[in-house]
Amino acid sequence: MADIINPGSQATPPKTLFIHKAQAAAGAAASSSSSSPESKDDSSTTTPPAGVGVVLDKDGKPCRLCTSAASWRNLTKQAKMQGPAAAATPTSKSGPLEEANAQPSARPECPPDVEELGRSTWTFLHSLTAAYPTQASTEQQAEMRTFLKLFSRLYPCWVCADDLRTWMAEPSGKNAPRLGGRSDFGTWMCQAHNEVNRKLGKKEFDCRFWEERWRTGWKDGRCD
Repeated sequence: MADIINPGSQATPPKTLFIHKAQAAAGAAASSSSSSPESKDDSSTTTPPAGVGVVLDKDGKPCRLCTSAASWRNLTKQAKMQGPAAAATPTSKSGPLEEANAQPSARPECPPDVEELGRSTWTFLHSLTAAYPTQASTEQQAEMRTFLKLFSRLYPCWVCADDLRTWMAEPSGKNAPRLGGRSDFGTWMCQAHNEVNRKLGKKEFDCRFWEERWRTGWKDGRCD
């Protein structure tokens, strides 16, 4: 999803919708898979361990939509060159972050990675708030609440979806969607995006300017 920027700065695409500690889980799952008797005896019927930076799906297989393009290419390159068993040990001396800097994050003719999916999704979500009514009716609020509930379950990156649901369900209720009207909803969405920026170690956006960024355009005319 497109990253939020501060007035006068250039946009920097975020890496994902919500950062999740899935890499550790993926590593644990890979270790468990490589150490089990079944994986040693019959590698043709088991899923190869994921490489560095690769997130596993709920079925234990690598999740392409949860993983960066660089990490995915690293995994498939190893599998092609050395066989499935080598996928657990990257041959490149550089990690996923270095590889991402060395080549484009994703290729336009290929399935999206977690970063491209995230940028596109943020563009859609902020545009959704920009088109929301100034004062929403009870029916409109109910429809949007249903959408957000379904969205947080159906988002293709399952670890991202889990994080979003967890954030919205914060016990104090402070992160519950505010759907009374465009202003509240837009500010809430901006705060959700800032939660991602914090996890990524990025600069937060001043939510007072969300409408200029996503609805009206900047007052200095740069978007005209």
